[in-house]
Amino acid sequence: MSVVATSSVSGRELLREISRREANRRTIALLLPLAAAVLALGAWARHWPAGPFILGGGLAVLLLGAGYWLYQLRQPRLLALTQRLDRLHPELEDSTGLLLRDESQNSLNLLEQLQQQRITTRLATLQAETPYLLPFSWRPTMLVAGVLLLLMATGMWWHRPTSSIAQNALPVHFPAAETPTRPGQPVPAKLLDTRLLVQPPTYTRRAAFTPTSLSFSCPSGSRVRWTVRVNQATRTAPVLELGSKRIVFRGLAGRPTEFVADVPVTTSTLYRLRFAGQVSDDYALDVVPDQAPSLKIQTPKPYTLIEFGQSSTVPVRVDVRDDYGLSEAQLVATVAQGQGEAVKFKEVVTNLSGQLRGQPRQATLATSLRLPVLGLTYGDEVYFYVRARDNARHLTRSDTYLVQWEDTTVQDGLTDMSMSVNVVPAYFRSQRQIIIDTEKLMAERASLPAAAFAERANNLGFDQKMLRLRYGKFLGEESESGSGAAAPQPPASADTSHEDHAGEKGAEAGHTDGDDHDHAAEAPAGGGAANNTAELMEPYMHRHDDAETADFLEPAVKAKLRGVLNQMWEAELRLRLAKPAEARPYEYRALRLLKQVQQQTRAYVRKSGFEAPVLPEATARLSGDLAGAATPHLQQQTTRPATQPEIRDALRLLAALRAGQPPRPADAVTLERAGQAVAQAALQRPGAYLTAVRALRQLATDARASRPACSTCFTPAESALTALLPAPPEAPIRTSSGGSLSQRYFQNLNSR
Repeated sequence: MSVVATSSVSGRELLREISRREANRRTIALLLPLAAAVLALGAWARHWPAGPFILGGGLAVLLLGAGYWLYQLRQPRLLALTQRLDRLHPELEDSTGLLLRDESQNSLNLLEQLQQQRITTRLATLQAETPYLLPFSWRPTMLVAGVLLLLMATGMWWHRPTSSIAQNALPVHFPAAETPTRPGQPVPAKLLDTRLLVQPPTYTRRAAFTPTSLSFSCPSGSRVRWTVRVNQATRTAPVLELGSKRIVFRGLAGRPTEFVADVPVTTSTLYRLRFAGQVSDDYALDVVPDQAPSLKIQTPKPYTLIEFGQSSTVPVRVDVRDDYGLSEAQLVATVAQGQGEAVKFKEVVTNLSGQLRGQPRQATLATSLRLPVLGLTYGDEVYFYVRARDNARHLTRSDTYLVQWEDTTVQDGLTDMSMSVNVVPAYFRSQRQIIIDTEKLMAERASLPAAAFAERANNLGFDQKMLRLRYGKFLGEESESGSGAAAPQPPASADTSHEDHAGEKGAEAGHTDGDDHDHAAEAPAGGGAANNTAELMEPYMHRHDDAETADFLEPAVKAKLRGVLNQMWEAELRLRLAKPAEARPYEYRALRLLKQVQQQTRAYVRKSGFEAPVLPEATARLSGDLAGAATPHLQQQTTRPATQPEIRDALRLLAALRAGQPPRPADAVTLERAGQAVAQAALQRPGAYLTAVRALRQLATDARASRPACSTCFTPAESALTALLPAPPEAPIRTSSGGSLSQRYFQNLNSR
């Protein structure tokens, strides 16, 4: 048996209607103060220098907050609503919660169905009698809205008090001559004077001031107020011509002869006043821009090397300055770890803004780079710079400084232990780099003094000369020879020195049988045989002082290379004369010829590799024959080489020297070889092996000089050499298989 409700509206729908009415009422109560707050904010924002930004930010905050609140109000909370209805209306018999249960699912028993139908009828009756079943007070809403409307009215009628700042009336000069007025004639309107008030931006923390002249200066972003006074009330307001802008003055309430204009200024310009057909003189408005902060790192130096044994903490001191105030400072460190292609980078930012309390104009920031804390180890580097912001959010960053932690595993001082030579390649500049430096010098010419420009151009000319001489070696030039071609032979002279060397030079002197010298009289006996020998050797000789025969280049390549040297000579000449613009075409032609020479002298060789023989597919395919398909396997029995023979030889030698054997020069070679092995181990553990390296070096020196060996050098040398030897293999140890009783038993068996 089931009970069917007689009401056409279900209880859940009644609850939703009550919740909707309650939400509408609370929405109106929220929107009224919100509208009043927006009006009050707009009325007061026009009095502030940053009024548009404040108004926009305030509107955004109010709208976001109101939207979130309205979303929460529109969400139906029927369970809480039923609880409030039960508390406020006893006739519902604390059974309003039954309306939330669905009777179509037969989840209610007979008694609950009857009670649900009864509460639905009573709730519909209550709603018909009273539209709003929940109490609500409009007093807080009206009170808040009234206060905000009063605040709006105050902002609309309030003017910024200027009585605390004495504003001097400054006369405005009009170049047009004043015409005298006759008795009874109306006095023409004219502008008497003006007062200025400058309100700097808030971030400058400067108070408002009144200039003492119509030409004045102020910070960028200031708001300037012109207040002009005329001799009589007029309908035509004065006009302020500020650069290309025309700003009409607005009248003041209750003051018919005064007009005011507020203008934010950001750039320097000229302005003038126009009134009653007259134009005043031009006055200067100098706007001082806000400068970015300046940074100067006092310590450390641009490059700092932390050597072994030094402190791993690097102090950093930075001098920061700004014209109005500093608000933020940071130290940005980039840590580089690893070597080669396995380098990893990590950026660490340290905030230094805590040392800028009060936003000072000048401050000295102090911090330190703790290398172990940053994750550095030996051989790693850290690059850091400092950046700062002022109150206007202008950003400045310093140069990048480098701190390197010395790698103790690489020591250049140990190269002499292995008797090696550290060959450093000579400095060599390319033609392309010279072109880049020349163009850079031309771009910086306007900002360089004449002396510095000439010096840099001369240095580029010297680099061009060195490059020309290096390429000249390919043509046989062993010294500077003008434009790059082989130096011409000097004319023959008939002095005594030439005569002394004529027999030695022979063909090199350039003499022929048709000149004025008498070679036959000076040639020694047998000169014909010597000349024949020289002629026979001529095709096989390589003359260094002859550019035509000093190399094995092809004639075409040689001609282009000679053209390269000529172009380099012309470029060098103009660089020496501080004319980089004229030298640049020759530099480009030299580079173009160099590239042609490089392409012309390249030799292309066909790649060689393994070529597998052709398989007899017709007979071998699908035959299953694996003969010769196995991988070749070579096996050879070799004797195991002795481990570290130089260390063992040195140990035997040290034992003999300690026993009294006199040192010999040949023993120094054995000690030096052992010293190289110990030096390699010292790269990993310097503290354990450096003393042994010095001892072996001293013993080698004594052996080479055949003098008695250093008695105190044996112990550290032998200890280090012994430590480098591998551990010997364990020898077999005879172990007892039982106790004393078993030992006596075996002894008795052996004795019988």
